[in-house]
Amino acid sequence: MTLGWLLPAVLLLSWGMTGCLRRYALRRNIMDLPNQRSSHSVPTPRGGGMAIVVSFLLALPVAWFVGWLPLGSVIALLGGGALVALIGFLDDHGHVPARWRLLIHFLAAGWGLYWLGGLPVLQLGESRLDLGGLGAVLGLFYLVWLLNLYNFMDGIDGIAGIEAVTTCLAAVVMCILIDNWQLAVLPAILALAAGGFLFWNFPPAKIFMGDSGSGFLGLTLGLISVQMAWLEPRLLWSWLIMLGVFLVDASVTLMRRFMRGERVYQAHRSHAYQHAARRFGRHLPVSLGVAAINLGWLMPLAIWVVWGGAIWLAVPLAYAPLVCLVLRYRAGLAG
Repeated sequence: MTLGWLLPAVLLLSWGMTGCLRRYALRRNIMDLPNQRSSHSVPTPRGGGMAIVVSFLLALPVAWFVGWLPLGSVIALLGGGALVALIGFLDDHGHVPARWRLLIHFLAAGWGLYWLGGLPVLQLGESRLDLGGLGAVLGLFYLVWLLNLYNFMDGIDGIAGIEAVTTCLAAVVMCILIDNWQLAVLPAILALAAGGFLFWNFPPAKIFMGDSGSGFLGLTLGLISVQMAWLEPRLLWSWLIMLGVFLVDASVTLMRRFMRGERVYQAHRSHAYQHAARRFGRHLPVSLGVAAINLGWLMPLAIWVVWGGAIWLAVPLAYAPLVCLVLRYRAGLAG
């Protein structure tokens, strides 16, 4: 068995299963209905993200069996991802109180972090810093924040799938450049799992991802970044650069809403990408803009870090224009 067999199988399974889930959602009336906080105007089936979950998780034991993945990574991703997908699936079909969702998120993140060995040492210039127990706490909050911000950012057609595909493709390129193709297996599998779904979610979307898919993607991207950083510490900074669009928009929006005393978990339309979609009058330019930023601006900086570039310069250089951009598009402000 080779990657030439497994990778197309993941793509086809995700694509085919998304179509089946769309028919299931239409038949069961599992629809995302437009409201005053929505960025869409047409009732649309939801829950298609389960295709990403199933196609990715099924590929993990196969990749382990043929020796491409260590067992600890497989257990971390299987357990953590399944927990998050399950709670998201239940929420897609009804309503799970926020406190219970958050509890499961922390349990899933803790499970994944434990099996990966905790947060790896941090590369700071030429030195490395082992944070010990504090690192485990920081790693836990890093994963839970990624999980939730991915849910927040999944608000227009194609944006969450494009973020996952472009980020993972960049990770594959970085692995190739450091001559470690085996390290590229996980991001390659996730890119194709997300790509099969993206076919159906590309603007105008025929089905939405739902909490099951968005939460799963956020946690899985975080766990892969930790797993890869254990083998090459600089890769963690490269991942943080590649995830910059989502991290900056979600974080600035959250801080501004929190400072005004708003309930941060209440649904809203005040993310920068949502303001941008309304200004353009459609979703496609915004989602393609995210792809352009990721591949044209963030990926070269992430690669530079892997090649030994100054982390203290690359990260601010990546984030500064993003902060200016989300402020220009009124992140966290109503209207």
